[in-house]
Amino acid sequence: MKKFVKIFFVLSLVIFTTNSFAQDKNNPWQFSFGLSALNFNGTNESGEGLFDEYFGLEEHWNVQSSISTVSLSRYAGNGFSVGFRASINNFTKLSDGFGKYPENRVSPMDMKSFDILVTKDLSKYSFYNFEPYVEIGAGQTHVENQQDNHVNLGVGVHYPISEKVSLKINTVYRKNFKNDGLVDYASKIHPHFQHSVGLSINFGGKDSDQDGVYDQHDDCPKIPGLPAFNGCPDSDGDGIEDSKDACPEVPGLLEFNGCADSDGDGVADPNDKCPSVAGLSKFDGCPDSDGDGIEDSKDECPNAAGPAGYGGCPDTDGDGVSDQNDKCPEIAGPADNNGCPNPTAEAIEKLNALGAVVQFELNKSNIKSEALDLLLAVYEIMATYGNTNFLIEGHTDTSGPKVFNDKLSLDRANEVKSHLVDKGVDANRLSTVGYGEDKPKESNKTRKGRIAN
Repeated sequence: MKKFVKIFFVLSLVIFTTNSFAQDKNNPWQFSFGLSALNFNGTNESGEGLFDEYFGLEEHWNVQSSISTVSLSRYAGNGFSVGFRASINNFTKLSDGFGKYPENRVSPMDMKSFDILVTKDLSKYSFYNFEPYVEIGAGQTHVENQQDNHVNLGVGVHYPISEKVSLKINTVYRKNFKNDGLVDYASKIHPHFQHSVGLSINFGGKDSDQDGVYDQHDDCPKIPGLPAFNGCPDSDGDGIEDSKDACPEVPGLLEFNGCADSDGDGVADPNDKCPSVAGLSKFDGCPDSDGDGIEDSKDECPNAAGPAGYGGCPDTDGDGVSDQNDKCPEIAGPADNNGCPNPTAEAIEKLNALGAVVQFELNKSNIKSEALDLLLAVYEIMATYGNTNFLIEGHTDTSGPKVFNDKLSLDRANEVKSHLVDKGVDANRLSTVGYGEDKPKESNKTRKGRIAN
């Protein structure tokens, strides 16, 4: 008896999970086995009252310490199952009024019982994770050379250990009929309770892809998936099943049908021509860095806003020549002069006037110091018209040999050029020529004219 109680409580405490266990169409078969005890008392056979001393373990329970009951059932639908149970129990204790007085004992005998039963799952009335059920059925009981038919009614609970295994506790009442008349035709067989505790195992479900979703509920029975998607996969783990994921191998967002937006510009990567650089949807995800309405790949000046007519480049001075082609982007000028202003007639006149009074040392190309301020004024005019080329002419009077004068005039022109280049004028804009005594400004017949030349 103590051994049975110990095993009963050990099994009762084997609780690992709260999974639902109810036998159903997923795992339609259930096999159960366990320990059992017979209790002949409390059956009202001798007038002691139904359930009298029902829990009198020491006095009335005939306990088996080894496997003594097995059953097999199949789910029939709507919570009902149909099955068969077989039990074998040894007993010596009978109910009050039977057996040897006063202990109500008999010599050890074996009882074999066979039941056909129908069970009804009542798991919707679960309490503390115990899932109740009821059963009804009929069968035969055999004790030594006697047998009798019986009906049985029982209740029990399952406590899930896993999805397919549970602890099973139940009580069955069996009522036989041969002894109901004046003569006991089966004197060794009495109405009784059979209490049992054991394990139940559900099986028979088919899960081809081993994903925990049975084939009959699995929309993708050949491919492992998730219960949330009826057994279909979510390969990239983005919460969108593959069949609805436009990019099933790359984690993405629901708003983009499961595709990624790597640059976060609101354009999904498959539709983004510039997936690594944030851009605008109207340019298929490519940027317009300067915000001028022209995407960078078509903008000749992607970092400076400008109109489409200039290829996206600005025209700062508004002269109709884009800055990238304008050699004078801050000063308006005509296109035929690359955007730089042409010298005015006044400026040319002033240049000629200044150049005419630049003096050199006698018979030398050295510029006199008093002429340096004049050349500064020349530089300022040339800088104003930065895209204009200038010709510097050198002249002499008729003093000295002509060959000498030709060379001296060219050297004087080059000296002026060198001085202006040092100031900052581009040398390529300046050309020189020496006319010697050939193009005098004034007549060389007078001293005054020779000085001027």
